[in-house]
Amino acid sequence: MNEKLIEHYRQVLLELGENPERDGLKDTPKRAAKAMEFLTKGYDDDLSTVVNNAIFESDNDEMVIVKDIELYSLCEHHLLPFIGKCHVAYIPTGKVIGLSKIARIVDMFARRLQIQENLTKQIADAVHNVTGAAGVAVIIEAQHMCMMMRGVEKQNSVMSTSVMLGQFRKSTATRTEFLTLVRS
Repeated sequence: MNEKLIEHYRQVLLELGENPERDGLKDTPKRAAKAMEFLTKGYDDDLSTVVNNAIFESDNDEMVIVKDIELYSLCEHHLLPFIGKCHVAYIPTGKVIGLSKIARIVDMFARRLQIQENLTKQIADAVHNVTGAAGVAVIIEAQHMCMMMRGVEKQNSVMSTSVMLGQFRKSTATRTEFLTLVRS
């Protein structure tokens, strides 16, 4: 446990006018530090460890899609959560990646202080790098607590971002197939 982080959370409580020694807050700095370490554990991961050699030879050259991967991240501007789902597709060129590894790649980047635009690109680039795919597509749809709980307070807003690489960028038909399958 990071003692320095615990003390920082204790200081935040004091600055807010709270008493960190009162019954309900006694262990809050420790719990908050532990939660923040968990929510940002993506900094401790690297792509090769996450993929763990789960790349397999395959004759398949048709689109592979993993839809509705839930994601939880923290906005780097306010340290508030954004929550949503990610859709990832790729077109193999002799290699496929283990199914769970795509979700692990999403988590690795989501568990860092982020903006959604960069997160989408990081996931696409990582899948492309490890698979050598002819194309990669990533869409993220998320609700941002920094926009819902503060500021403009828009409760029903959803941000969508996409990155299209290779065949998904070059071919309208490929992109349309992906978008149709994700929406079905």
